Amino acid sequence: MGLRVAHMGRISEDFARRLVGHPMVERVLHPALPSCPGHEIWKRDMGRSSGLFSLVLKPVDEAAMSAALSALRVFAIGASWGGTRSLVAPQAVAQDRTATTWTDPGPLLRISIGLEDPDELWADLGGLLEVLAQAPASKAA
Repeated sequence: MGLRVAHMGRISEDFARRLVGHPMVERVLHPALPSCPGHEIWKRDMGRSSGLFSLVLKPVDEAAMSAALSALRVFAIGASWGGTRSLVAPQAVAQDRTATTWTDPGPLLRISIGLEDPDELWADLGGLLEVLAQAPASKAA
């Protein structure tokens, strides 16, 4: 189990760093990134990552998001974190927030890295972002 979690953590950190600054990504929420809220606490208490992180995307319309998710071939759509299969789960965060208001304009994707080949996962994630990049932007994502 330790080897599995270490592998997934390394891949998630690598992907998070590579996604910072991508034209379709508003921000990356991964505790290993200094820009992520809670990074200092993560660094003090953990120092190692799991395979779970999130992307806040640029605004896109629902049809574009649906097409991008449908184009995935390696990632499955789902919300069971910590398994061996890589998953993506679109989240409707704004409507569920009660303590603080969600202010990011675009959709949120929760990503859980599994044990598939990292190059295949990266290509699949890149394909999702490419589909989104070709779609018209929307203020109501």
